[in-house]
Amino acid sequence: MTKDDMQYEEPEIIYIPDEEGNEEEFEVVMKFEVDGSDQKYMMVVPLTSSESEADDEEEADEVYAFRYEEDGDDLKLYTIEDEEEWNMVEETFNTLLGELEDND
Repeated sequence: MTKDDMQYEEPEIIYIPDEEGNEEEFEVVMKFEVDGSDQKYMMVVPLTSSESEADDEEEADEVYAFRYEEDGDDLKLYTIEDEEEWNMVEETFNTLLGELEDND
């Protein structure tokens, strides 16, 4: 793999059903494990189509966090409802994001 290939890595896209059962596209921004825990987390951002972009402009910057488990090819997502767990995930994400920005 060349250096150019690494810069243009294909984004990982997942589909998450909304309340009505419609599948929405999300791009996986980051996956990580929290120290001292065997839990895995992923941060995703919604992908918007050009026609709905104007309506969803406020949502474009939203990042969603999920705890996930992999079962073979199946991916199970769990919402984070515990405030303590959410704070830990947010802190880890911000730390990792800061490290990535420092490396640029």
